[in-house]
Amino acid sequence: MTGPSPEIDTHSGIETTGHEWDGIKELNNPLPRWWLFIFWATVAVAIVYWVLMPAWPALPGLQGNTTGVWGQSDRADVAADTAAMQAERATLSAKLASRDATSILQDHELSQLALSLGESAFGDNCATCHGAGGRGAKGYPRLADDVWLWGGSLDEIEQTIRVGIRSGHTETRLSEMPAFGRDEFLTAGQITDLVELVTSVSGRDADAAATARARPIFEEQCSSCHGVDAHGDRSKGVPNLTDADWLYGGDRETIHRTIYGPRYGVMPAWSERLDPAKVRALAIYVHSLGGGE
Repeated sequence: MTGPSPEIDTHSGIETTGHEWDGIKELNNPLPRWWLFIFWATVAVAIVYWVLMPAWPALPGLQGNTTGVWGQSDRADVAADTAAMQAERATLSAKLASRDATSILQDHELSQLALSLGESAFGDNCATCHGAGGRGAKGYPRLADDVWLWGGSLDEIEQTIRVGIRSGHTETRLSEMPAFGRDEFLTAGQITDLVELVTSVSGRDADAAATARARPIFEEQCSSCHGVDAHGDRSKGVPNLTDADWLYGGDRETIHRTIYGPRYGVMPAWSERLDPAKVRALAIYVHSLGGGE
C-alpha cells in the first residue's frame, strides 16, 4: 500500500513539503551543492581535529579529556613559555644586580629592561604615594623635578630607595626637626616671628619687625641645620627654605604647624621588600623622570 503522491506546485513544477501558511506553500528545493560540500567538509575537518587534538571530555567518573594523537596542550605551552620568560628575566636581573646603575645606562638592552622593570615596580609600590609619573602630593615629594633632600644622583636615589627614610632600617635616612612649640623650646610669639622670617627668605612679603626679631632665634635654633643663609643641607635631608618648593605647603599656617610640631614622614626600606635588581631598576626609572642629576 502506497501513500499519497507528493503535491506538485503548479507554478514551479517543484514538489512541496506539505507546509502551507496564509496560502503560501513551501517548496521542497534541494540544498545547493556548494552548501552541501562545505557542510561535509566541516564534518571531515571536525573528525580529523577530534583524532589529532584534545577534544572530547572523558567518560563520566573520569577526569580530563581525550589527548589526541598530537597530544597538544595549551596549558603545557603556556607553562613552558612562562618558565622560559622567567629564566630569561632571572639572567637579566642578575646582570642588573651585578652592575652599577651608570654602566647599565650605557647598555641599551639592560637600560631598557631596567626602565621597564622600574616603571612596573614604581606603579606597584610607589605610585600610591608619589603619584603616577612621580608627580607627588602634599606630604609626598615630587620626583619629577630637581629638588632633592638626599641627593638626585643614581647612587643617591638608589640608596634612599634601599634604606628608606625613618624606616627602621639600620642605615635609614634620618632627619628630625625639633618640635619647637610642642616641646616648648620656643614661645608662641617666637614661633610666629619665625614664620615671618621663613616667609621672607622664600621671597615673599613679610612683617619686617617680626623678621628682625626672629633673625637671632633662627641663627641660634635653626641655622645649624638649615644654614645661616637658609639654603638647607640635602646631605642631611634638610630642606632649602629660600625656594618655592614645599613638602607640606608654604602658607603661614602650614609653616607654623611645621615649626610647632614637625611631621616625620616615613618611606619604607624597599631592600626589605624588593630584590636588588628591582631596587636598582627603580632608581634608574626615578632618575629618568626628569629630576635626576
